[in-house]
Amino acid sequence: MSKKIFSKRRQPGHLFPTAAEDILHAKAELAAGKSRAQLASPSFKLAFADEEFLLADEQRGMRLILELSKPEQLLRKKGIQHTVVMFGSARTPSPEHMQEIDEADSYGTAEMTVKRQHVRYYQEARKLAALITERSQCEDCPQLHVITGGGPGIMEAANRGAADVGGDSIGLNIVLPHEQYPNQWITPDLCFQFHYFAMRKMHFLLRARALVVFPGGFGTFDELFEALTLVQTKKISPMPILIFGQEFWKKVINLDYMVEQGMINPEDRDLFQYVDTAEHAWEIIRASLEE
Repeated sequence: MSKKIFSKRRQPGHLFPTAAEDILHAKAELAAGKSRAQLASPSFKLAFADEEFLLADEQRGMRLILELSKPEQLLRKKGIQHTVVMFGSARTPSPEHMQEIDEADSYGTAEMTVKRQHVRYYQEARKLAALITERSQCEDCPQLHVITGGGPGIMEAANRGAADVGGDSIGLNIVLPHEQYPNQWITPDLCFQFHYFAMRKMHFLLRARALVVFPGGFGTFDELFEALTLVQTKKISPMPILIFGQEFWKKVINLDYMVEQGMINPEDRDLFQYVDTAEHAWEIIRASLEE
């Protein structure tokens, strides 16, 4: 039985059994019933096939490596080298969702007004993702792929925009108690799930040629300011960091006051640019690819 397993699964040029072959061999031995108590002991399990061992606190470092390696391996196989990261709120409604809200009359007047204003951000994110995907296929520049956090709202809009023009896009989901599930517009083979925020953030930036940040909450602020910090401290190369929606951002962040208080340098305000249309954002991204 062992010889059949090995000969059936052995890949050309492999001198030693693969890990998959050894797992099948171990299962076959257990089924044969020899030394059953010993074979059934948790200590006898192959380490890489032992879920309890892999999920123990002591293996956190190994799990971090796995979350770095799996998406990296799959993205390389797909030939994806350059990305545009699109961040923003999971709560931004699509036009379709806004219509449902209107019909259900499920929000008060003031909140409804805000929601309607935010629909524009969804539409602009969708338009920009389509521009990035389509134009980088036909213009003399690197092929760009949109990458998002994989959830609803702005993330959905960006993945949807890429799908509108027949392009692939990436979604980096993370296990959260709410507001996080893969949207239907992510290319299925490029839809990933993470446990560790740190590894997810690293994958956002590993191939990034530009960041576009739409209005959002704590998560969006976290991602924006981490990117700004990395550029400011020269841990990553400068790239266009485009903050979409000047009216929103200038109300929620007072960078001039931070300069007044000596918390940042005046030139740190130049690490990003405000944009208000998808076309303007694409012009800046396109020009940066020629530098």
